[in-house]
Amino acid sequence: MSDAMEDSTEVEAGAVRKAVTAAGLGNALEWFDFSIYAYTASTIGRVFFAPDSGDSLLKSLMFFAVAFAVRPLGGLFFGPLGDRLGRSSVLAITIIMMSLGTVAIGLIPTHESIGIWAPILLLAARLVQGFSTGGEYGGAATFICEYSPDNSRGFLASFLEFGTLGGYILGSALVFLVQFSLGDEAFTAWGWRIPFLCAAPLGLFGLYLRLKLEDSPAFLKAQEDNEANGTLAEVVGDHTRQLLLCIGLTLILNIAYYTVLTYLPSYLETILDISATEAAGLLIAVQLAMMSIIYLFGGLSDKVGRRPVLIAACLCFIVFSYPAFLLLSTTTVWGLVAGLAMLGLMTVMLAGVMPATLPAIFPTRVRYGGFAIAYNLSTSLFGGTAPLIIQYLIGETGNNFIPAFYLMGAAVIALIPIMLIPETAGRPLPGSKAQHSGTGPRTGPREPAPAA
Repeated sequence: MSDAMEDSTEVEAGAVRKAVTAAGLGNALEWFDFSIYAYTASTIGRVFFAPDSGDSLLKSLMFFAVAFAVRPLGGLFFGPLGDRLGRSSVLAITIIMMSLGTVAIGLIPTHESIGIWAPILLLAARLVQGFSTGGEYGGAATFICEYSPDNSRGFLASFLEFGTLGGYILGSALVFLVQFSLGDEAFTAWGWRIPFLCAAPLGLFGLYLRLKLEDSPAFLKAQEDNEANGTLAEVVGDHTRQLLLCIGLTLILNIAYYTVLTYLPSYLETILDISATEAAGLLIAVQLAMMSIIYLFGGLSDKVGRRPVLIAACLCFIVFSYPAFLLLSTTTVWGLVAGLAMLGLMTVMLAGVMPATLPAIFPTRVRYGGFAIAYNLSTSLFGGTAPLIIQYLIGETGNNFIPAFYLMGAAVIALIPIMLIPETAGRPLPGSKAQHSGTGPRTGPREPAPAA
């Protein structure tokens, strides 16, 4: 057997497909929750808060944001645990907790029924969701990347974000259909609970898929070599630079996602006075278009590199964010479609490449922990707070273009870590051997990506 054969790791195509499906479904469930909360934010505000307690939408968005305070704690807990016990075991735990938190929201009585306990229980459910989500995305991205062949990692990892958009579309479409079928009065009275309760069967199916998975080849090799023992102290003490780079990259991804996907429904309804049904229909159409092309950018990054695609995405945000919101401000059908299409395209350029970029910053023994900690800290500080900060700034300044300026600023900052990370397209993950598909042509090993 040649050295090339000995230094390569073969992964069966069927195992890769199962890993991508199971990891993507959990991510879909996470964003299914974000979606139904975003599209029912105004209803949740009316249901769970006293009528005379002020801006109910702002309070609802505050509860959306406060759950992100515990996401770093979830990353600190689940990340190092995934580096010791295994990726698949921890991902099974997180999907159970996420489902329970979402279903719980659908079961909480209204403020009219139990008074102050309604927002308290809502907060408790959101904290469970936030804590479990702290271990979800980092583990799912790590899992897919460690299963993927080196020359198609960008393409395969992009399906994690395909799951993100799929979950978001499913949630928004479900809210739209329930609201359209029942009418506003019945929807506010009880119909809003239906989408939250639907998380139960989705979570059980995702758990079933994850329990049938073996751990990634990279983790199993680390276990064999007694290297599967990364600790929190090691992540923070020895990989500070990688943590900072990951935080900087995640900043633009999260602000783009939480502005474009989570905040825009409220923005269109409350700022631009677009009807809820029209706003939902337009956003679902744009998100379907995003789903249909996201894998193209992942595949493109396998050919031209991750950094060129990420740089192009940031430059587009800097140049086109303001024109996009200018088009939205016309409130005409074509202006809305054009503005949303521009924002969707720029967001999908980032999202298609980031899942393959971020895990490659860390070596195998601390990959789950390092990624989960950095990702969730950045999400907590910049992502989940984006809708709240934008809404507050619009209220204080009266400037409806605040979301555009927010996106532009994030893109400028993200260019710095993008220029500092090594190019990892087509190379083994740090700490791993060259990896190829069991069905494709076998190539010789390349040097591992240098440490960031």
